[in-house]
Amino acid sequence: MSYSRFRFVALISAVALAVQPADLVLAASPAPVTGENGMVVTAQHLATDVGVSVLKSGGNAVDAAVAVGYALAVVYPTAGNIGGGGFMTIRLKDGKTAFLDFRERAPQAATKTMYLDDKGNIVPRASLDGYLAVGVPGSVAGFELAREKYGSKPREELMAPAITFARDGFTLSQGDASILNEDHERLAKDAPTAAIFTKQDGKPFATGDKLVQPDLAKALSSISEQGKDAFYKGAIADAIVKASQDKHGILAKQDFENYKVRELDPIQCNYRGYQVISSPPPSSGGVIICEILNVLEGYPLSYLGSGSAETVHLMVEAMRYAYVDRNAALGDPDFVKNPVSKLIDKGYAAEIRAKIDPYRAGVSADLKPHDFGESHETTHYSIIDKDGNAVAVTYTLNGSFGAGVVAPGTGILLNNEMDDFTSKPGVANLYGLVQGEANAIAPGKTPLSSMSPTIVAKDGKPFMVIGSPGGSRIITITLQSILNVVDFGMDISDAVNAPRIHHQWQPDRVYMEPHALSPDTLKLLAGMGYKVGVDKSWPIWGQAAGILVGGASLEDIGKGGGARYNGAIDSRAVSGMAEGY
Repeated sequence: MSYSRFRFVALISAVALAVQPADLVLAASPAPVTGENGMVVTAQHLATDVGVSVLKSGGNAVDAAVAVGYALAVVYPTAGNIGGGGFMTIRLKDGKTAFLDFRERAPQAATKTMYLDDKGNIVPRASLDGYLAVGVPGSVAGFELAREKYGSKPREELMAPAITFARDGFTLSQGDASILNEDHERLAKDAPTAAIFTKQDGKPFATGDKLVQPDLAKALSSISEQGKDAFYKGAIADAIVKASQDKHGILAKQDFENYKVRELDPIQCNYRGYQVISSPPPSSGGVIICEILNVLEGYPLSYLGSGSAETVHLMVEAMRYAYVDRNAALGDPDFVKNPVSKLIDKGYAAEIRAKIDPYRAGVSADLKPHDFGESHETTHYSIIDKDGNAVAVTYTLNGSFGAGVVAPGTGILLNNEMDDFTSKPGVANLYGLVQGEANAIAPGKTPLSSMSPTIVAKDGKPFMVIGSPGGSRIITITLQSILNVVDFGMDISDAVNAPRIHHQWQPDRVYMEPHALSPDTLKLLAGMGYKVGVDKSWPIWGQAAGILVGGASLEDIGKGGGARYNGAIDSRAVSGMAEGY
């Protein structure tokens, strides 16, 4: 039995990363990690260890996904959570697929105008900070349904590592410490949060410090013993509701008691003979990835080359048309009719291609929404087991550390997912998305998401597991990882580490990571009418976690001699790890 592992340890501090992000993007990608019996890729090394241990002990990929999800709630508090929500895409060894929506829901007391003042203007940060920003969490219910229906191990066994990390503490790596220090001032504003996530002497966290979370350990222990009712019907819900009521929030006990996970059919499409399986509404991810892929399928991208002006032009125009559809037409399927079949139709893609000028940039202002009748502090992990069961999970608190609040006695960071709704049509949210009425706030409604946990199959077998955090850029990060493998021949590590571009209809601008495009390419794009530049407030995006089956790249797979599983964690994930066995 072969065993290999890779652990990425940041060589520069968070301050250095902010000052000189190009160094990280230009660094040579590490070799993919290999394994014959399983692979786990997450944004936090201890959580990866937990997942591999579950696989080694006979658990399947879903068991590992549940254990990793709970572990990340302890060791990756910026995005790992039981106070948020997310999505899980599953492809079983027999080819059957499933999708679990355990996204947050709006409280019953939510209203369409709850973040507007008496003049109809958005109240700054009302949907981002404090208890009014919190949606009803779904992670615990999601993990329980996944374990009960698709897992094989008892809840107590899968939760034990997370409880141990919370009760006994874990030692911070340099990456762990830098993540905690980045939001020090914001976390210090809420006393229960500050007591956990800031040092009482006021000094920053350092490598080697230990983070202990006894209240979270108690909450996890009660869930382990009593199941999801401990969270939704017991003392945990009572504590969160009381804190919300005390701090001008609108959460009620009934919101928790009424929460239900939705099991939906995943979005599926075909790209150059590969079956893409991804997230349906209330996520826009799978629909928009498929829409963009359908458009790009009509062009010889491998011939045009990665990073060429022609390729970038076609990618941007496909993104432009897809994002106007995303922002106007999609929403919670219980509240709006989503034109999914139209958007992922090959004929519709051909209509879009016919509108793309091969020599000039499009103009977003000329694209109007059709009438068809998320933080970047999210986290994604990818897992595959010895039998070929594959799981892709993306879950989130929305912004970094969510709403920045912890209900006293729970140790649970709460989300600020309400910002993903359209607070006011035509006004951008945290990620710059300008959205419409389909995503307006309503009681019990789920906000539209960009999370895109994706599994790709080929000839009836698993081929790739991929996803990333990154707010509105999750879609294009996941998309480009797929293109990098399928069209540009990159190995899985190069594919997730390659610098990225992004366009989302509005603002009408092409964003790029530092040095993503050559000066010659930038000059050609400018001549076509594009505005291209680095977003100085967010120069580096995403933390893709990928697995490729049968080889490190298409070339290796073609030769037939590659390792069975090949994993890679994006080097942007300063505490992440891919591990196989």
